[in-house]
Amino acid sequence: MELILAAEEPLPILPHLDELVLGLVAFGILLFVLWKFAVPRFEKLYEERTDAIEGGLKRAQETQEQADRLKKEYEEQLAGLRAEAARIRDDARAEGQQIKAELRAEAEQEAARIKARGEEQIVAARDAAQRSLRNEVGGLSVQLAERLLREQLADDSRRSATIDSFLGELDQQGAAQGSGAN
Repeated sequence: MELILAAEEPLPILPHLDELVLGLVAFGILLFVLWKFAVPRFEKLYEERTDAIEGGLKRAQETQEQADRLKKEYEEQLAGLRAEAARIRDDARAEGQQIKAELRAEAEQEAARIKARGEEQIVAARDAAQRSLRNEVGGLSVQLAERLLREQLADDSRRSATIDSFLGELDQQGAAQGSGAN
């Protein structure tokens, strides 16, 4: 008999039909509330997060593109500055060559002027020496004349000796002055 009694009692692991229906109704209500209120909020949060991530990626990509663009502009400016520096260097080099040529021309003009002045001084010295020599020759001529007048002019041999002596003195003075002038 005991077996029959056990068959009439429900199994302890199986729920009662009332509990099962009540559990299904409560689960349905819970599912409806979650579907109606919680799922839209989760979807909204998911979309916001997706938009935030995609927006962040898009902003990062735009920032990268802007950085690349700025880098390219910087490199172009740097190349332009290098070209400008090279041009300035070349201009300075050319200007230096021009200044050097001008200084060389001025130095050559100054040297030519100094040379011309030196030649003028030499000509003036030579002219002064000629004048001095003429004065001396004139003075010596006067001296000769005085000697001739003092001596007796009757003797031809004395007169000839006096003239030869005078001419010899003139030759010696001319030779001394000629070697001194060179």
